[in-house]
Amino acid sequence: MHKCSSLACAIFLLMTCITGLPLIFSQEIAHWLDDGPTYAAMPQDTPRLSLDSFVSEARKRYPGQIITSVFSDVDEPKVIVAMACLGNGAKIDPRTRHWLKFDARTGELLQQSKPAVQRQKEQPLVGRLMDIMFRLHSDLYARLPGQLFLGLMAFLFVVAIVSGLLLYNPYMKKLDFGTVRAHRSKRLKWLDLHNLLGAVTLAWALVVGATGVCNELAGPLFRVWMATDVQAALVPWHDAAVPVQAQMSSVQGAYDVVRAALPGTVVESMTFPNSQFGSPYHYLLWTKGDSPLTSRLFNAALVDARTGKLSALLNMPWYLRVLQLSRPLHFGDYGGLPLKIIWAVLDLLTIIVLGSGLYLWFVRRRQIKERLEKLVAAHGDRLLSKASS
Repeated sequence: MHKCSSLACAIFLLMTCITGLPLIFSQEIAHWLDDGPTYAAMPQDTPRLSLDSFVSEARKRYPGQIITSVFSDVDEPKVIVAMACLGNGAKIDPRTRHWLKFDARTGELLQQSKPAVQRQKEQPLVGRLMDIMFRLHSDLYARLPGQLFLGLMAFLFVVAIVSGLLLYNPYMKKLDFGTVRAHRSKRLKWLDLHNLLGAVTLAWALVVGATGVCNELAGPLFRVWMATDVQAALVPWHDAAVPVQAQMSSVQGAYDVVRAALPGTVVESMTFPNSQFGSPYHYLLWTKGDSPLTSRLFNAALVDARTGKLSALLNMPWYLRVLQLSRPLHFGDYGGLPLKIIWAVLDLLTIIVLGSGLYLWFVRRRQIKERLEKLVAAHGDRLLSKASS
């Protein structure tokens, strides 16, 4: 079981470990690539402007476009307004997506992006490499089939870890823990290193493998939730007219309504009415807890885009909450840079474990083949004569 599960997933696990290494530091790399202007030096308790002022400014700058979302950062004094053009069938043209970044306290426009199609062409090499790493790590450029396949590989990795744990004591019962027989054959030395590093990284690898399964299931299960619970909440509005942006109610008012309905949470982002990622009739607002423990737990709220009244609170089902909690454990991004460095070291050790496992398998196969060839050479003639007689 250990051999089969390990061999089935080893190559793909090596790929995910290698691509996951830079993704651990994705925030630091993003800050390094960000060459935008800095925020104005102001007291920390300076109040933020109304979100309606940023929406109004964005519409003035691009009157022929629509706003798709508004993001109000909790950790930094910034507000990001995303915009796009409408294409055929009144659907958003993804090639035209761009954003405007404002200082949340002064209203100053700090930075604006180019359209998505142009950004892709002019993206720095490091940024393109990070995108490639992310796609390989998450879905192998195969979307849903790739997610499910990598989820299966992560499950086999968990099986390999558990079976390796059961095998460790019988194989190493005559040796002290940590023994590496470097004076013996090369294969024995690597076998001892494989067992030692596997034992050292056991708990971490088990957590990352199990949360990897959860992360790969997150996308499909989230889409199921959007297609069932969210659509069920929209039934009373199916005959309503889809509002145009000029008729929509206050964005700041929608934020305030949801904050009042969900005390102890912060509203992080709002998606404007559209049929692709939310409701055609509502603002879809995403909230999270305001404490370290609940900051990874998200909930959604629907606010009628015409009246500004709260329509529904969409509590996440238990399985999506488990997936939400698994994500920071997988990437190690909940304890700052020191924890990320620990995650990176353990990732490197796991790469050595996987690589040594493949090496041991190839060496073992070669040794068996050489033994068979020697047996055939030594006894082949006698066996042939007996067979002919």
